[in-house]
Amino acid sequence: MPTLATVVDGIKLPNPFVIGSGPPGTNANVCGKAFDEGWGAVVIKTISLDAAKVANVAPRYARLRSSKNEIVGWQNIELISDRPFNIWIDELKLLKDKYPDGVVIASVMEEYHKDRWIEIIERVQATGVAGFELNFSCPHGLPERKMGAAMGQDSAIMREVCGWVMGAAKVPVWAKLTPNVTSIAAGAEAALSVGCQGVSAINTILCVMGVDLQTLRPEPTVEGYTVPGGYSCIAIRPIALRMVKECAEVIRDKFPGRSLSAIGGIETGNDAAQFILLGGDTVQVCTGVMKNGYGCIRGMKDELLAFMTRHNFQTIADFKGHSLQYFTTHADLVKRQVEAKALAKSRAGGMVVKDTEWQGDQFVKQSDALARS
Repeated sequence: MPTLATVVDGIKLPNPFVIGSGPPGTNANVCGKAFDEGWGAVVIKTISLDAAKVANVAPRYARLRSSKNEIVGWQNIELISDRPFNIWIDELKLLKDKYPDGVVIASVMEEYHKDRWIEIIERVQATGVAGFELNFSCPHGLPERKMGAAMGQDSAIMREVCGWVMGAAKVPVWAKLTPNVTSIAAGAEAALSVGCQGVSAINTILCVMGVDLQTLRPEPTVEGYTVPGGYSCIAIRPIALRMVKECAEVIRDKFPGRSLSAIGGIETGNDAAQFILLGGDTVQVCTGVMKNGYGCIRGMKDELLAFMTRHNFQTIADFKGHSLQYFTTHADLVKRQVEAKALAKSRAGGMVVKDTEWQGDQFVKQSDALARS
């Protein structure tokens, strides 16, 4: 019978479904709700040492709907946690006490300052968190302090910061990568080259959701103005799949054994299966929880188990990365198609291509087809 239980970087998970960093992990209460509903792990909303610099606005979301009124795209201009760091320290300890087997991953972000990164790592890991996710990827928050994507878009800086973190961390570390770059593979290589156990991909894609044709103002409008923000939800899934595939190839070719947490428009068990087939060890869900609630995990687990049963997969490891083998170059596709057409033509003419194709009752006909005259 298949099982969703898995081990990633030494962390035992009851299933690969992880609450992605954001509003669904914004305090101990909602993190506890996630564990009660059966999520495999929770990545808390990103924290920093000084929450005083964080000031959110409202409204801060804009949603794109299909012709059937389904939410397919979600833009946010929300910043990292505005809750004091000491409050978070207390709540992380509380979570550890209340859910000793619950897997809590701390998402952290800091300025380009070695002492601050070391301090946040040492103080947070003392609470008993299972690991860290380094936020190098928030596309719209605090770029003036070289935080988030402003750091992740520079592989040299990200490599340096990851090196600082790895000098202090005693638990697994994942670097969360920004998709707002020319090559996400370069970011993966930068983080993994200095010892990070894994990467998470992708964070949101920088966007402008649209313009209201009555007011002529872009959305979401705050006092008549806005900024570009992070785009998520099912509309980004094809882009996320491509970037996860690229990160998985870096791991396969250069850093075997490292992990990949896949993110991007995952709302069903079948969505999760696709990301695991392209190399994900875990799958993170954030916007999907904001749309459907924490209870969506039950259907997701059931659907992933049904997929595994259909294909006779017993564990996540049985099919992780399976579909990577089917990617090639365009030139190779052309070559394969030429060969396939030639083979089909030969068989249509009755020509034997392999010895296994000879048939006793067709032997003379098959021999004639192979003769030149």
